[in-house]
Amino acid sequence: MLVRHRMSAPPITIAPEVPVMDALQLMKEKNVRRLPVVDSKGRLVGIVSEKDLLRAAPSPATALSIFEITYLLHKLTVGEVMTREVVTVTADTPLERAARIMAERHLGGLPVMDGQQLVGIITETDILLGFSEALGAFEPGVRLTLEAPNRPGILATVVSKIHSLGGNIASLTVMHGREPKSGYIVVKVQGVRAGELADLLNNGTVSVVHVLEMAAQDLA
Repeated sequence: MLVRHRMSAPPITIAPEVPVMDALQLMKEKNVRRLPVVDSKGRLVGIVSEKDLLRAAPSPATALSIFEITYLLHKLTVGEVMTREVVTVTADTPLERAARIMAERHLGGLPVMDGQQLVGIITETDILLGFSEALGAFEPGVRLTLEAPNRPGILATVVSKIHSLGGNIASLTVMHGREPKSGYIVVKVQGVRAGELADLLNNGTVSVVHVLEMAAQDLA
């Protein structure tokens, strides 16, 4: 899965000369927490988050009157509080790489570029939904977590056994275990009974460590 499959496009943007109060109102109206900042020529010049805007507001303990606070906030612009050194990705960046960039740099969103043109934005929520889909979170069926040795042919054996029961694989993910010699297979299967499937797969080489039946109503 690539960034293009999960990003919001076209992105909601804002100009650097917009007052902070107006930027907060726009975020509220559009239900977003960060905005790419573009100049009059459409070039990306920064990014501003809801935290940036709220941090710019005077403390509740300030001696200023409400009128003075309102006046100052209407003078303060997005360009004065935005982050200028923006970390970006392209639409063809793998989703897991974008997730790693966000995690390592503690970022909540990344503008998506096509050369010098801003084409979208991807956020932590977009990525969480993408990984949830990869794990079959929105599909009914039998969800199994299998512990298996890390060696060639194991995954093919599991898939073959599911096929022998007439099961349809709605999702399948492989994860590393704590030990390098083993890992976990998380698979969502439709059209089979949980007990029958677990008994077939639990053969000593592969161990079934968790089984959960998820009906359509459980996903609503």
